[in-house]
Amino acid sequence: MDAFYASCELLRYPQLKGLPVVIGGGRRKEDDLLGKLQAAYPDGEWTEETFAERLDRIPVDFFPRIEGYTGRGVITTATYAARQFGIGSAMGLMKAAKLCPQAILLPVDFDRYRHYSRTFKSIILDIAPVMQDRGVDEVYIDFTDVPGGQREGGRVLARLIQKSIFDATGLTCSVGVAPNKLIAKMASEFNKPNGISIVHEADLQTLIWPLACRKINGVGPKADEKFKGFGIHTIGDLAAREQHWLIENFGKSYGAWLHEAAWGRDDRPVETESEPVSMSRETTFERDLHTVRDRAELGAVFTRLCEQVAADLQRKGYEGKTIGIKLRYDNFQAVTRDQSLPGYTADAKQIRQIAGQCLTRVDLTRRIRLLGVRVGSLVKAGTAPAVVNQPMTAEEPGPGSQTQLLFTND
Repeated sequence: MDAFYASCELLRYPQLKGLPVVIGGGRRKEDDLLGKLQAAYPDGEWTEETFAERLDRIPVDFFPRIEGYTGRGVITTATYAARQFGIGSAMGLMKAAKLCPQAILLPVDFDRYRHYSRTFKSIILDIAPVMQDRGVDEVYIDFTDVPGGQREGGRVLARLIQKSIFDATGLTCSVGVAPNKLIAKMASEFNKPNGISIVHEADLQTLIWPLACRKINGVGPKADEKFKGFGIHTIGDLAAREQHWLIENFGKSYGAWLHEAAWGRDDRPVETESEPVSMSRETTFERDLHTVRDRAELGAVFTRLCEQVAADLQRKGYEGKTIGIKLRYDNFQAVTRDQSLPGYTADAKQIRQIAGQCLTRVDLTRRIRLLGVRVGSLVKAGTAPAVVNQPMTAEEPGPGSQTQLLFTND
């Protein structure tokens, strides 16, 4: 889907089309905007009952800009007009405010995005039922056995999917058609927004090899920096290296995969069902929190994260046996710790207890910017073999043990 969250918001606020808009920060607070409108229109035109019906009539000047923004908010997505200023997903709002101070800031509305996500996926399934869900705004589709799926190399079916989604939702999507998922993922980015790109095996050298290595889904910034140290800048440069050289420098598994990826080889099927390996919740604080002065706030957040993860597990029918925590300090250094249980659980109290033990193994004398809780090694609830109760061994306390009382179960 094209700039999915932002596009969902533009359906609600069509007056913002063509303007730089970023989605991020906290959740929606409509009361603030309603109060501002009521003050400007004292005749009562803007009431709580009619507010939702008049969203497209809100003057553009009433929307907040990111100029002067201070805080820890992160951009979830941005319109294409905002991206022209160098703004992108996962960028801090403070940095974005310097790049494009006139950009309009809208808070996230996940309920709305999930609604449109379910809608566009159900439309696709009616046309091409072999679909792999890749998150809220992306899917893989196997055209192979769809009637007419091979017409014009898949372009006819791609156009049908685009039209069907647009007619039902008003949203656009971009489609990449290729022999495998690896190349299709890259092709879907070629002609955004609302584009169709078809890549055949014979197009590898002309269309794929000139791309930067980061365009390969699975190549991160650290690997890319290492590539550059070897003079490897494009996928073609990567393909020119021998497989044994890649294995020597990047490891047996990753090196072999890099060689296959550079040559456009990917035999992964489109999986219509997949099981999650973990579930997690995390939050970034508006200000750095101290484990002593902000003890009550940190403890409450920690408890809430554990309860949220437990609720996610129970709602989706899973249990896990590996419980972990994630911290990011005020200098942006991130640390993680985890601990495995003898059996499986989805109980909030037990998750909190083990996660608290993990916290005693990190430095809690430093200010904390982010806190997260994760449960991994998941299985379907009720399917794990019974385990004889075993006494749990205490982990070796770390430098944070002196502040472990912050996270007790009292």
